[in-house]
Amino acid sequence: MIMEMNPIIYTVGKFDIRWYSVFILIAFITVYRCVKSEAWRFRVSKDFIFNLAFWTFLGGILGARIWYVLFNIKQYTLNPLDAFKIWEGGLAIHGGLIFGLLTIFLYCKKYKFRLIRLLDFIAPALLIGQAIGRWGNFFNGEAHGVQVAASTLGKFVPKFIVDGMTINGVTYFPTFLVESILCLIVFIILMFIRRYRYIKVGTMTALYLISYGLIRFFVEFFRTDALMIGNIRMAQVVSIGFFIGGLTLLIYNSKKNKLEDLYNDTKNIPDIKY
Repeated sequence: MIMEMNPIIYTVGKFDIRWYSVFILIAFITVYRCVKSEAWRFRVSKDFIFNLAFWTFLGGILGARIWYVLFNIKQYTLNPLDAFKIWEGGLAIHGGLIFGLLTIFLYCKKYKFRLIRLLDFIAPALLIGQAIGRWGNFFNGEAHGVQVAASTLGKFVPKFIVDGMTINGVTYFPTFLVESILCLIVFIILMFIRRYRYIKVGTMTALYLISYGLIRFFVEFFRTDALMIGNIRMAQVVSIGFFIGGLTLLIYNSKKNKLEDLYNDTKNIPDIKY
């Protein structure tokens, strides 16, 4: 017998502690620690990174929620206050990335820190954060694919995933799992690439944009809960933009001298003045 997954860990009075919120928090902490570790290697202060993480987290969550609500506006017309119930799910990663980028841009401008250098610290870490965060969607019964037979799915994934992907008696393909695994694989690859001696500043950001753009573009074909504008899947449109932006940045870097603007050059990081 298949048991559906409970999205709630524990209830205290009227307050629910949800798996979704826990995984978002774990993802954020993991990204923060990865970025802090890499930035410290370049003598960037922990306070600078902590404050950046705080504001970027707020901007990213706000953007992810606004993006989701805008593309599901009919759902919130009758109950506008439901738009604030983030803990129940409904965060669009592309909205979070766009608003998060805007926050980082403003932060770098204020402290006169090179934006692309900071994005290189962040980009690989985002992939591991996204890999973790997708499990929050799993417990919420979101980000799933087309209907599939439970017996067929059970041949490839553990029973608890089959249980979690069975919603109202219907079993769905776990697109969340595909995206999570692909993000983890690319994260590991970028960890090795980042130590290459002649890698340029901006290359990490470019590889993130290209890889996640491709991952999300193809995964989106199998999603049944995609954000749409007419017949257009909005996530695929943004993913194409990511891919083009990343490819452009790679081409730009390829025209630089071999020893010019190296990522692993720790001598040209400015001191931060608060």
